[in-house]
Amino acid sequence: MAGALEGMKEWPRATKNYITELQNEMRKVTWPNAKQVRSTTAVVILTVFAFAAFFQIVDTILNRTLLRVTDILTR
Repeated sequence: MAGALEGMKEWPRATKNYITELQNEMRKVTWPNAKQVRSTTAVVILTVFAFAAFFQIVDTILNRTLLRVTDILTR
């Protein structure tokens, strides 16, 4: 029980240290400008659509193939 009390006494100081370190690290961050955000967002959206189209094509091919195989096996 004594360990739990010590932990509770340490919590405010540890939390303050964490927040101070977090603020210091956030000051070091180089944030992207609006143009960079727009361009990377466009790349992400286009990539998502490309992958969606690819998986749709693969899914269609596999579906048709499996339907043909099951059709042949059930004759």
